[in-house]
Amino acid sequence: MSFIRITKEFKFDTAHALKDYDGKCSNLHGHSYKFFVTVKGEPEQDKASPKTGMVMDFGHLKDIVNQEVVEKMDHAVVLNKEADLKHVHDIDQLFDKVVIVDYQPTTENMLIDFAGRIKKRLPEHIKLTKLLLRETITSYAEWLAEDNE
Repeated sequence: MSFIRITKEFKFDTAHALKDYDGKCSNLHGHSYKFFVTVKGEPEQDKASPKTGMVMDFGHLKDIVNQEVVEKMDHAVVLNKEADLKHVHDIDQLFDKVVIVDYQPTTENMLIDFAGRIKKRLPEHIKLTKLLLRETITSYAEWLAEDNE
């Protein structure tokens, strides 16, 4: 039997600000993220199964990632819970979707968060192997299972 990796691409727009950062990213700003999710498994061999030949139905992977990441992050303002939130009421007045996280909302930390969310939802025989989050056309971060085992 052979292991195969499949990848699904997603897009979402998110605003964030980096607490205590020493540059422009300390200000509220946004990105149009491209998010690539790669999983590994053996293609289904049961010829009676409607999923014969598939590692995982792309639609099932899409549902998991949309529910765990895209729907929560798309068009949201993401802020570190440690940030000075004295104006949080103003933020809630200005924006419909504010997400407060336990970490600095960098691309790197978002990937760690996303990996945990996605891994919990995958079927037992499917392994999350790689996440790639492209913040800009020239900048991205990767999470690899081999580095995190």
